[in-house]
Amino acid sequence: MCPVAYQMSAAHAIERVLGIQIDPAIRNLRRLFYCGEWIESHALHVYMLHAPDFLGYEDSIAMARDHRATIERGLRIKKIGNSIVALLGGREIHPVGAAVGGFYKVFPRNELRQLVDNLEWALEASLETVRLVAAFEFPDFEQDYEFVSLRHPAEYPFNEGRLVSNHGLEIDAAQYEDHFSEVHVEHSNALWSVLKGRSTYLVGPLPRFNLNFDRLPLVARQAADSVGLIPPVRNPFRSIIVRAVEIVFACAEALRIIREYHPPDRARVETPNRAGIGHAITEAPRGSVYHRYELDENGLFVNAKIVRAPTSQNQSRIEDDLRAFAAQVITLPLDEVTWKCEQAVRNYDPCISCATHFLKLRI
Repeated sequence: MCPVAYQMSAAHAIERVLGIQIDPAIRNLRRLFYCGEWIESHALHVYMLHAPDFLGYEDSIAMARDHRATIERGLRIKKIGNSIVALLGGREIHPVGAAVGGFYKVFPRNELRQLVDNLEWALEASLETVRLVAAFEFPDFEQDYEFVSLRHPAEYPFNEGRLVSNHGLEIDAAQYEDHFSEVHVEHSNALWSVLKGRSTYLVGPLPRFNLNFDRLPLVARQAADSVGLIPPVRNPFRSIIVRAVEIVFACAEALRIIREYHPPDRARVETPNRAGIGHAITEAPRGSVYHRYELDENGLFVNAKIVRAPTSQNQSRIEDDLRAFAAQVITLPLDEVTWKCEQAVRNYDPCISCATHFLKLRI
């Protein structure tokens, strides 16, 4: 679901080992790469996985019978995101175009300009998406989270910045393992990630929005303001609005990059072999991803650590929310409680294998 974030986390960590400085144009292309991934991933979540919950449908197929134009809009937004990933990555699924030091080819301006008309449509469609989801009914359910995300001095974060939280955390990627650890939990096959001495935390759109609202472009801030979405947002059900605002951001950012783009002199920087350890954190659509790699003097990997799945990082927080939310709805009929609890899980947009109808309740 998030190949761009994983590839960029790896590339940045390895570039730190090798002491590589990439061309500013390459840096912007990587942000464009992220825009594609965020657009297609958030559109999939908003329209296909989560909107049916709020509108009372079993799935998006059933929803399409009554809201065909809405579903078609979501599919077109997603396709536009896919087209960016396909252009820069060589294909939509598991793209292969990114490299340590840059990309495998130089992209002329006219190739990128071909995306503009569709992105201008997607920007308007994303504004309509914000209005659509803001009109949903949300349960009264606010929680006290430790929000964790990257924060950049001047930009809404994709692939650079320091990792911060609303409880005072502020670290470089190289300090990640001093503050976070992964633990085994008897009932779960997923490794749980915890803040040392502080237990659970939350990654994803809610933390990014709450910690970086001032870094959003004006069009995205205005979209949030227009529907009363003002940080801090602590209701996880309202995360669907935040994701819609992030689609607005990604469309606007993609258009900015394309309009300002001038091709670099070369596709990528030469990569000399060098021993060392490199760390990097980037922001996948569902939250932060940490990579660490150790290379020897021949450029071979001798050690690696990947805290890759935001779903896994949020696992304990999902269970905490389920315990609290179930207490509010436990008197409802079993099938309705199940539906509402599944909806609560989908607030986190868990990786696709976890995002389907799966929950079995015993009361």
